[in-house]
Amino acid sequence: MTFSIVATDGVDVGVAVSSKFVAVGAFVPHVEASVGAVATQCYANPRLGKLILALMRQGVHAREAVERAVAQDSERELRQIGAVDARGNAYGFTGRQCPEYAGHVVGSGYVALGNILAGPQVVEAMAKAFETQRGELVDKLIAALEAGERAGGDRRGKQSAAVVVLRPGGGYLGLTDVYVDIRVDDHPEPVAELKRIFKIWELTLLQRDDPRDVVLKKDVAREVQEALRRLGFYKKEPTGVWDEETEKAFRDWAGYENFENKIRGDDKIWGSLYRYLIEASRRS
Repeated sequence: MTFSIVATDGVDVGVAVSSKFVAVGAFVPHVEASVGAVATQCYANPRLGKLILALMRQGVHAREAVERAVAQDSERELRQIGAVDARGNAYGFTGRQCPEYAGHVVGSGYVALGNILAGPQVVEAMAKAFETQRGELVDKLIAALEAGERAGGDRRGKQSAAVVVLRPGGGYLGLTDVYVDIRVDDHPEPVAELKRIFKIWELTLLQRDDPRDVVLKKDVAREVQEALRRLGFYKKEPTGVWDEETEKAFRDWAGYENFENKIRGDDKIWGSLYRYLIEASRRS
């Protein structure tokens, strides 16, 4: 009993979902890089998600993959499925016995779907938000989830949310396809909490900073030294000169905070990392 969106931009594939159901991210999203994304919901049968991905991996288009999968399910009229393959083919299925309001919207490279919703405006708002939001796929998915919630969402209330986006080699240090994978399993405001965690994920793991948002190390050396000293990483009196000891202290701090993914190899610091350091030192 859920609202979700599955989508691709031709490179990334992903699912965003929210529900008055504990840990919805454990059951609804099924995603494979360079293959596609599937949401299995209502009286969810997660086996269908795995089967649909397997079929799409073989080159079967999203619609045929869903139709072949649900044909094997004797309770298919209780199922709701959204699927998109990596080529952008999208298809939605809403069984006739899914509790009202239940329905879906299929657009270019996405399906917005839900059941036990406040009304059709939920999936319509999700579709509009996805189509109009600027940015990467993850930004569009989160915007769609927010829009669905604002339009009424799951009419029983709120409990959990999740977003999964895969990109070939796009994850941590290029060693995984997991670009974003966040779950909020039980929270009074799950979509807002999901967005809060995503901001931390973005700062820590995503390399998509504005290339203009940088500061020169030589220009902020004293301020950084003072911040690192307050945090216990720089032991000397600040000199205002970015030397080897300052670089080591900065890298030690970044590693401690899990920001190794954001260390540059030049004479600059990402503005987002610099601001986080200064703010953290003021809280210490």
